[in-house]
Amino acid sequence: MKVLQAFQVAAREDGFIEVEECGEGTVLWLRKQTKDTDTKTHQRLCIDSLLKSVTIYRTNVLGKIDSKTFRTVSGLQEWFALQPVR
Repeated sequence: MKVLQAFQVAAREDGFIEVEECGEGTVLWLRKQTKDTDTKTHQRLCIDSLLKSVTIYRTNVLGKIDSKTFRTVSGLQEWFALQPVR
């Protein structure tokens, strides 16, 4: 449970807000509060309590959806730190 809460805190610190919870409470969806300036879309983030992981979904400049999954909070935070500010 601590890992899931830590994922949620890290996501909120990077500007994600809660969208909805589904799957009988096993999945929490968040989205970036602001739209990406290049694609005009919101990044989405899914916290999965069964897999104890986070997957980020975002649209690239070609309009395709990219995803990246993290199993550790530190990996997620490092990835956030490497992303350009948009």
